[in-house]
Amino acid sequence: MNALDGIRILDLSRVLAGPWCTQTLADLGADVIKIERPGSGDDTRSWGPPFLVGDDGTESHEAAYYLGANRNKRSITCDIARPEGQALIRELVARCDVFIENFKVGDMARYGLDYAALSAINPKLVYCSLTGFGQTGPYAPRAGYDYIIQGMGGLMSVTGERDDLGGGPQKVGVAVADLFTGMYATVGILAALRHAERTGEGQHLDMALLDAQTAMLANLGANYLVSGKVPGRMGNAHQNIVPYQVFEVAPRPDGSRDYLILAVGNDGQYAKFCEVAGRPDLAADARYVKNRDRVKHRAELVPQLEAVMKSRPKADWLAALEAAKVPCGAINALDEVFADPQIAARQMVAHWQHPLKADLQLVASPLKLGKTPVRGPANGGTP
Repeated sequence: MNALDGIRILDLSRVLAGPWCTQTLADLGADVIKIERPGSGDDTRSWGPPFLVGDDGTESHEAAYYLGANRNKRSITCDIARPEGQALIRELVARCDVFIENFKVGDMARYGLDYAALSAINPKLVYCSLTGFGQTGPYAPRAGYDYIIQGMGGLMSVTGERDDLGGGPQKVGVAVADLFTGMYATVGILAALRHAERTGEGQHLDMALLDAQTAMLANLGANYLVSGKVPGRMGNAHQNIVPYQVFEVAPRPDGSRDYLILAVGNDGQYAKFCEVAGRPDLAADARYVKNRDRVKHRAELVPQLEAVMKSRPKADWLAALEAAKVPCGAINALDEVFADPQIAARQMVAHWQHPLKADLQLVASPLKLGKTPVRGPANGGTP
């Protein structure tokens, strides 16, 4: 039994934000019917390489990007620009609990598939629209993509090295605005389903990438609104905590540079770090005892820590700091991530049977539910 058994979702979304949302709902047991364009399907089917290579060595037309966001769904093709396609959508909506789309504002109304039209067919319908800028406001008609939203939403202004160190604004390595919007949409849909269960009333959920990006500024957004000070880029350092950043350590045996993350979250951990580092004087110095003072005197403290960290190799630091319960970690490449014993212990790689490949390995859901486990290879899931 899955948590969302009995919930049916009609998914007209494409690319990442919407599919990420519906993949999570499908993992939880919802029956997701994915509507794709005849002939080409979801855009991400062709977003490669890499493409899935079958057991016979033949490269397919199914990109890894698509496979990573569309498990546990059923797909059909339907041309919603044609009257017969629109009729099929209306027929399906009558038997669905959720409808999700990420077309430009106004497109669904043009096809007769907007919330007003579909809620007349199914008053209990939860209708979720995902767009770059939402259904209202001066930017509503614009197309919005993750990269643009990371810039407009302030994330790139605080990501990357400082200008005086030769840096510039950087985007995050994965499409976080899409992913966060998808997760916020998941939460909103679940709340709307609960409301529909209690009252019999559906509702329209209006999700915007720019809204989600602004919300996920979290402490940096609060810092600005409370202080009026515009935060800048600090590379791998934390705006509010010191020391909480990447440090260079002694070189690897081959002479290449190596690094470690030190994430001191409170004053007690800082004192333990200074003991491990052989610098008790830095723990006793009044300028550094409290975090608020370490933040104030960051420019004096960090160079001293940089010199200390370079004195020992990463393995030595990790062993000593972990023994002292000081938070730290390596910076892993993806091959190291998937070779990590913790990732294996948490079963974060799922082994699927695919029509073209007997053992298709994909990232698994992180949700670990004790009573209603997510759908996977062992309990009826599909890649």
